[in-house]
Amino acid sequence: MTAPLRIGNASGFYGDRFDAVREMLTGGPLDVLTGDYLAELTMLILGRSRLKDPTRGYATTFLRQLEEGLGLAHERGVRIVANAGGLNPAGLAEAVRELAAKVGVPVRVAHVEGDSLPVPEGFLTANAYLGGAGIAACLTAGADIVVTGRVTDAALVTGPAAAHFGWGPGDLDALAGAVVAGHVLECGTQATGGNYSFFRGHDLRRPGFPVAEIHADGSCVITKHDGTGGVVDLGTVTAQLLYETGGARYAGPDVTARLDTVRLDQDGPDRVRISGVRGEAPPPTLKAGLNRIGGWRNEVVFVLTGLDIEAKAQLVREQFTDALARSGAEPDEVRWELSRTDRADAATEESASALLRLVVRDRDQEAVGRAVSGAAIELALGSYPGFHVTAPPGKGAPYGVFEARYVLADEVPHIAVLPDGQRLSLAPPTTTRPLQDVAEPPLPAPLPDPGPTRSAPLGRIAGARSGDKGGDANVGVWAVDDDAWRWLAHELTVERFRELLPETAALTVVRHLLPNLRALNFTVHGLLGEGVAAQHRFDPQAKAVGEWLRSRHLPIPVSLLETAHAPEAHA
Repeated sequence: MTAPLRIGNASGFYGDRFDAVREMLTGGPLDVLTGDYLAELTMLILGRSRLKDPTRGYATTFLRQLEEGLGLAHERGVRIVANAGGLNPAGLAEAVRELAAKVGVPVRVAHVEGDSLPVPEGFLTANAYLGGAGIAACLTAGADIVVTGRVTDAALVTGPAAAHFGWGPGDLDALAGAVVAGHVLECGTQATGGNYSFFRGHDLRRPGFPVAEIHADGSCVITKHDGTGGVVDLGTVTAQLLYETGGARYAGPDVTARLDTVRLDQDGPDRVRISGVRGEAPPPTLKAGLNRIGGWRNEVVFVLTGLDIEAKAQLVREQFTDALARSGAEPDEVRWELSRTDRADAATEESASALLRLVVRDRDQEAVGRAVSGAAIELALGSYPGFHVTAPPGKGAPYGVFEARYVLADEVPHIAVLPDGQRLSLAPPTTTRPLQDVAEPPLPAPLPDPGPTRSAPLGRIAGARSGDKGGDANVGVWAVDDDAWRWLAHELTVERFRELLPETAALTVVRHLLPNLRALNFTVHGLLGEGVAAQHRFDPQAKAVGEWLRSRHLPIPVSLLETAHAPEAHA
């Protein structure tokens, strides 16, 4: 039998733990090391970087990590695949070659391009999400290092797996298994205990990065190097599977993976087996991400201490509104949010204080700049008692807007530039299937006799993970055991979800059932406005929405609270 392909990940975002590359290369056996550096916000950052220097537009951190990593990878026979090329994969490939020559390590470097689309007027970047075929072609041609532009996060795994096992476009189940493995790996330590609802009781001071042992049929085992921190169990893998996904069909350029077919089994300490994943033909379109500067933004945080918090907040709001009106500069959007972080009879000044956050936006920098900062500062001696702010207000900063569009796959070039410089054009899959929602699966049988209930936080019997996709938020919730699932599936309806999270009450909320995972996945449309770069709300990437949901109290059967197999959640 063909030995499994061991693929590790050393980066979940641009700015992740710098020494992870060394840790992964020296911590245990690997065949391939991947790095995911791109996100919606990252593409905007790289776009602004490219404006200043057209030769940049890639993740420079990756180069610094390779100063030591090239030699280590060469000694151990590990190939490296990363999307750090961003907006300039050819430029990064050349920089890697120059670095290799400088440090004296013979490596064959290839890159993938074609994702860059014509940029519409008013935008900074426009890129399609490519699949793993270009990566596979580069590795098959003997590349030691492959850098790409905008590919799907899972492509960093499907490409090496397809090259290793010889999969073609028709091997849909195997490709789908690799997509699921890639989705688990892509966010680094989120698969090994990071951002995990049930973090208590685990050593998470320095969680290790994840590894997938992929088999020829697409099944895999998620694990980590021996001796590293963190944990890999059914909960950590379930949480990551739900992260930034939606319904049962998880579409990509290579294959549409059916998340409702995923089977998870504990395969030993820090080992979770993923099997049974079915694949379908990919859709005929590719997702494309476009970024633009949406306007200008400024922020002031007023500190309100002690008594009469509400009255103090009302006073400063009235004063500030009057000052702006007198100046003639009234921004298009003015938002106030009072966070009652204060406590009565507090032992420290900080714990006696609340925060009043003002955010202003406008397409004109002047409307959010001097007029706003001046109005805030001029209140210093004539406003509420104890007036001060967390930081001096600035001149305002630009904010970005992300837009998702869809383009026909056969209109987007997918080019593998091989180590010898040959340019190989990859054709899109010839068989496609338009994306449609699956029929809602039947609910599990309700608990026959749930008995008395007690008001308790949802997190006592359920975990959650949340994230962002453009302006939408995704909140995945999973039950800790079968009985909790039978209750959760019937209790946590869209209506109950909106009731528990009032910010979502006026928004479109869609619920998806994933019975194999004992999970519900909610998509909240529009919660994040124009996306993370727009900083629309306090938690712009919806990272903590799931934990907010877990903290909410509702009547839960006492029988579930007493038998739930999860660490008790404390307020």
